[in-house]
Order: sequence, then structure tokens, then C-alpha cells
Amino acid sequence: MGKIIFYEDHNFQGHHYECSSECSDLTKYFQRCNSIRVENGNWILYENPNHRGHQYYLRRGEYPDFNQWMGYNDSIRSCRISPQHHGSFRVKIYNREDFRDHMMEFTEDCPNVFDRFRYNDIHSCQVIDGYWMFYEEPNYRGRQYYLRPGEYKRYTDWSATNPRIGSFRRIHHV
Repeated sequence: MGKIIFYEDHNFQGHHYECSSECSDLTKYFQRCNSIRVENGNWILYENPNHRGHQYYLRRGEYPDFNQWMGYNDSIRSCRISPQHHGSFRVKIYNREDFRDHMMEFTEDCPNVFDRFRYNDIHSCQVIDGYWMFYEEPNYRGRQYYLRPGEYKRYTDWSATNPRIGSFRRIHHV
């Protein structure tokens, strides 16, 4: 079981809300989120209700200000705990929609997609094993996209606004 505490103000000040399960709409509990404590579990946070908008992956620890979780603003409106995964990791990425054209399979983290894949964009992918976080920029920076096992026929299926993916990594549970 996980536990996360959202604070309206920086440095764990102001009104706060404790959460221990998935919540599709946090707006009734707080207006803004400027700091977070993750006491247990690994969490995926979303900028908008119903698990939409910018996504952020947080492990156990303290985040005294939204810049610490690479936040774009103080808006956190929904969350879910990331399931445990202790097996292997495997993802196939494609440079065209519907799993077409150039494909490459990965079982390890990739800090720079272009260096390995020779394309700047990923238009579709298949997550065979494990949970993965895609990042818009190389070296795990920029917008984040959480991918569970399944098929993603186009980049909009993982809530991206464009196909640019600069890096990705496996989500290990600590």
C-alpha cells in the first residue's frame, strides 16, 4: 500500500491531503500543489483530472517544490500508484503509426533515443514486459509519459501531443 501527502504550499506548508490509493479527481481536496512527500510506493501524478495532462513519476522521498518533480506548474489533479513489477522489461518502438516501418526492441534504459534508434520520433510502441517512462528530451528530461504493458498504435495513445521521445527508462520499484 502506498501513501503520498500533497501540500498546497512550498516546503510542506499549508493545507495538506494524505492519499493511499488511486484518485481520479483531487480538486475537492486541495486547490494547488507546491510540495509532496511520498512515504510509500511509486506514484504517477497527472496535471488534470481523470489521469490526463502532464505526467510525473515520483518515488519515495521529499519534493519541497514542484520543480523537484520537473513540474510545469502547481497543478496536480489526479494520481495512481504504480503497480509492482519484478520481472523482465521489454519494449518495441516504431518510427511509424500502427507498428510499421523501422522497429527496435529494448530491454534496458535508453538515455538518448536518436543515438540508438536513429529517429527523433516514436509513433507507436508495444510494451511487452514491465512499466516504462518515456521522456520528451534526452537524459530523462522534459514531459513524461507512463506506459503500462499494452499496444500503443500512435503517440496520442500514451497522451503525448507529438511523437518526440528523447529517452526512456524502466520503472523499478524500490
